[in-house]
Amino acid sequence: MTDPAQTEVEQPEPGGRRAGEADLEVARRGLTAAEVAERVARGEVNDVPARSSRSTADIVRGNVFTRFNAIIGVLFVIILIVGPIQDGLFGFVIIANTGIGILQELRAKKTLDSLALIGEARPTVRRDGRAVEIPTSEVVLDDVIELGPGDKVIVDGEVLETDGLEIDESLLTGEADPVLKKPGDPVMSGSFVVAGGGAFTATKVGRAAYAAQLAEEASRFTLVHSELRSGISQILKYVTWMMIPTALGLICSHLLTLGLPVDAAVRRMVAGIVPMIPEGLVLLTSVAFAIGVVRLGRQQCLVQELPAIEGLARVDVVCLDKTGTLTEGGMDVSELRPLGDGAPRPQGDSVVRPQSGREMTRLRQVLGAFGASDPRPNASLQAVVDAYPAPDSWRCTGTLPFSSARKYSGAAFEEPDGQRSSWLLGAPDVLLPDDDPALPEIDRLNAQGLRVLLLAGATRPLDHPDVAHEVRPAALVVLEQRLRPDAPETLRYFAEQGVQAKVISGDNAVSVGAVAGKLGLPGADAPVDARHLPHDDPDAMARALEEGAVFGRVTPQQKRDMVGALQSRGHHVAMTGDGVNDVLALKDADIGVAMGSGSEATRAVAQIVLLNNSFATLPSVVAEGRRVIGNITRVATLFLTKTVYSVLLAILVACCQIPYPYLPRHLTLLSTLTIGVPAFFLALAPNKERARPHFVRRVMRYAIPSGLITGLAAFTTYLLARAYYSGPDALSAQTSAATLTLFLAALYVLAIIARPYTWWRIGLVLLMGLGFLIVLATPWLQTFFALRLVGTTMPWTAVAIAAVAALLLEVTWRWVGKRFPA
Repeated sequence: MTDPAQTEVEQPEPGGRRAGEADLEVARRGLTAAEVAERVARGEVNDVPARSSRSTADIVRGNVFTRFNAIIGVLFVIILIVGPIQDGLFGFVIIANTGIGILQELRAKKTLDSLALIGEARPTVRRDGRAVEIPTSEVVLDDVIELGPGDKVIVDGEVLETDGLEIDESLLTGEADPVLKKPGDPVMSGSFVVAGGGAFTATKVGRAAYAAQLAEEASRFTLVHSELRSGISQILKYVTWMMIPTALGLICSHLLTLGLPVDAAVRRMVAGIVPMIPEGLVLLTSVAFAIGVVRLGRQQCLVQELPAIEGLARVDVVCLDKTGTLTEGGMDVSELRPLGDGAPRPQGDSVVRPQSGREMTRLRQVLGAFGASDPRPNASLQAVVDAYPAPDSWRCTGTLPFSSARKYSGAAFEEPDGQRSSWLLGAPDVLLPDDDPALPEIDRLNAQGLRVLLLAGATRPLDHPDVAHEVRPAALVVLEQRLRPDAPETLRYFAEQGVQAKVISGDNAVSVGAVAGKLGLPGADAPVDARHLPHDDPDAMARALEEGAVFGRVTPQQKRDMVGALQSRGHHVAMTGDGVNDVLALKDADIGVAMGSGSEATRAVAQIVLLNNSFATLPSVVAEGRRVIGNITRVATLFLTKTVYSVLLAILVACCQIPYPYLPRHLTLLSTLTIGVPAFFLALAPNKERARPHFVRRVMRYAIPSGLITGLAAFTTYLLARAYYSGPDALSAQTSAATLTLFLAALYVLAIIARPYTWWRIGLVLLMGLGFLIVLATPWLQTFFALRLVGTTMPWTAVAIAAVAALLLEVTWRWVGKRFPA
């Protein structure tokens, strides 16, 4: 790196300090332990932790203080006053539900926090003359922080040292081009290094760094902004507005028109209101998400935003970066091939024929020196470092850091004999002209899935804008890539699930296609060079992306444009990657998936981080998301069917000026057996169906007709029972008959939703039916729930009406499925 720069000393501003206050010695050694302690004591510490989950207080508050808990709480208190306690069972159910929700989310929080600690960024700072890694929260004002490719700038500061330092500030400013930083230039938290290295002094830390606050807020764990939750909130809003007039109508009808005693009228009113509330739906959604987080956590998968589980379930296109995703991060040099085939090659005034042992030795020395010139080599250069040790007495006089946009890096040396030379190492098809005779051989190597780098002498200074022109090719460095053993099976899973896989890489298109072909990716035999895509025509580009499967020589900005083009065609896009060149695309994709070993910047912007670096974990994440979305859609139909028939019964009762047929205890029993218990098991069952949009419409298309049929069947039985039974205990007998019809019809709705049948789903439905029979057959339960069937005529009539309702439900569900497909 260059020597640290010292800028003019200025007066400190509120909330920060100028980097010019640090002299050269401080820049080299960093702060001492005493100076760090002094700043910690003054509160000048980066005390804005990046939280991975809601706090315990937020979890308790979010589960307890809800709109419907407040409504049910008031109704529960009313029932406790007017009695009996059996009619207040719904209150104890809500208490249990809330407790379950809190415990499950706390369990998920524990998993998330432990995983976040594993994946937490640890910046390198200089303390007491040594470079040490510390947690982000321990950085203090005036700390000297070192930067390398892929590092995220965690606090605001000023550059002290730079070695070709290029920083991407697009996530903050929207400017796509990287900014070349010089000593004294400001750096902003939330930006990241794309090339080169350097060091900067922290001038604003903690809450004084505004950009850091934005970054923390953007990546904080959240339970909102998902179609599932917004859809449920929309449904609950409509239910709330329906409850108010319904409650008023019921209470007025029972008190004023029917003249029932106040306690009886209140009980019937509460019975009509409580089942309208799909309170368990919110609980089951939270529990399903929380259990999903715990399940994925066991596989070392960090979900940084809960809706990411839902989002990945909706994905129909996965864009994969080759390096680190389909291939392992490491590579091996398999061959060093001099470009001296005997044919003269014009290179200015010379002809390159490096065929002798002495010339081969020099090539190895150049590569060894090249590798030693970069303190943070990427995977390709690391393979060179491993193969060729650094030579003695070679002095690096300048570097050009690797950039994904350039596709090459450079280094200048003073050799042992005093000779000065400059070299470039990078993509042959970028450094060589289109008619170069070496390109066919390079294409042949690429077609074998090998990565090929060109080592070439530069004829211009490294800082010249056309340094890559008129280079002197010296050798080809052939690298063998290590395929991930789990990649073929993962790609096969996506194909089976109807998810298109697109490989988008900065490497040579032919090489990428060969690698994808070895892994069995359909379409790998027709790779596309991204430089030839119609970038000025978004529609044409989107069509090319839909038709192709493998794209090479893609720049970071092009990756971003590709994601946007696919989204413009209605695709839900996931992007995976581990390098700094993937950050922009990860940020814009519907779901960003980063590898745990990837750059700090990619982990910061991704919603999901695979801490075990295993591409094979992705199917588990997709499956978990599909389980959550598909099953919540199923059980939502159960809950909203109950809401619809409850509203219908309340309206019919008020219009007909007759007592509401049920007590709260009846509907608590029915809800538990036909919704509560089975919904819990159905919500956690495996489900491979890809999530589809329009949650509310898809749920209501079944819930509304099911609720209407079930409600009308129960009301019909109630009217017939009113005509059949008379006397002082007639209302109890009428209620029991109506309850039987309502239970059987609701049980059939459950039987439909439980499809496709497995042994445990059939057992679940039968077990719920058995539970109701036990209540009807057990004397003390008959008394407790006020359920006693009188005679045989009306009970069998109730069963017959329920059978007709079941037939109508079956026909209606099939008709809706064909008439209104999802």
